[in-house]
Amino acid sequence: MKISQVIFALAATFSVSAQAASFINLANYSVSGTYALDILGGASGSISGLEGSAITYAQDRNSLFFVGDEGTGVIEISKTGATLGNNFFDWTGTGSTKHDTEGLTYLGNGQLVVGEERLQDAYSFSYVNGGTVTLKNNFVSMSNTAVGNNGMEGISYDSRNGSFVTIKQQSPEDVLSGNLTFAAATGIPPSTSGDGSSPAGGGTSTVTNLFNPALLGLSSLSDVQTLSAVSALSGTSGADNLLFLSLGSKKLVETDRLGNILSSFDLSTVLPHNAIEGVTIDENGTIYLVAEQVQDATALAGEKSQLIVLTSTAPVPEPETYGMLLLGLGIMGAVARRKNKQA
Repeated sequence: MKISQVIFALAATFSVSAQAASFINLANYSVSGTYALDILGGASGSISGLEGSAITYAQDRNSLFFVGDEGTGVIEISKTGATLGNNFFDWTGTGSTKHDTEGLTYLGNGQLVVGEERLQDAYSFSYVNGGTVTLKNNFVSMSNTAVGNNGMEGISYDSRNGSFVTIKQQSPEDVLSGNLTFAAATGIPPSTSGDGSSPAGGGTSTVTNLFNPALLGLSSLSDVQTLSAVSALSGTSGADNLLFLSLGSKKLVETDRLGNILSSFDLSTVLPHNAIEGVTIDENGTIYLVAEQVQDATALAGEKSQLIVLTSTAPVPEPETYGMLLLGLGIMGAVARRKNKQA
């Protein structure tokens, strides 16, 4: 093979690899495991994980956290669903009456943010196994309006710049992005609905619409996950991508920040009797979904939430691969130039 042919082959390989790293490509994923989760976390039996509704990955702990929409607390689990610990929620002074926790994200160093759907409020707290967190001490409201059971369904943190992406379930759907700060509540105004009212005080929300969610063609939005932490996407446009989960459409989609769909995964045959409501991803690109217990009167009926693991059969090339390819191109080019001069 001539030097020029080798250079062309290497260039072609680099082009394909670079293109592959611009998204994770859900078409390459398959279910690699499902694990039943404990109904109750902790010896006290007062944190319910029955209706698993949100999940997040903690890279510095190599573990997952999930919440049930009963709002009693957060449970830490292994990547195969074993209970590792829990943290109780104290809702006093939050104004919430339903405690409908539907969003969860990890900030690092044991710090999490949990979202309350009906008030569209978020609460930041430090995880302490066996402890109780007073949610009113660090909260922010994104609307100050009670919206019922169609509100905030997901929240995800982007560690690159400290921003957040949040979604509203439906009526209407919303995809929001921006910054959140957290501060203590200073008082609870009179309730304007059976869902309660957001307290006075708190932090500041500067989230704005990211794109028109109608572009996604999903009947509802159940969770969102940034892809900035996926190692293979680091330094590429793919680090900006997002995962959207839809319970109504039984689908997982990958998009860019303009709402263009890049890939999708059909969930209609994945635990079809359970309601899949939460999604997260680790640095290797492994996806973790959390589902509520069986939702219908089938013979398969079970009273446990489920952890579903999706892995890729074609891992995205690591960024270091591109460096090696470029180095190879440079060396081959130098050899070709030397041969030309000698000729």
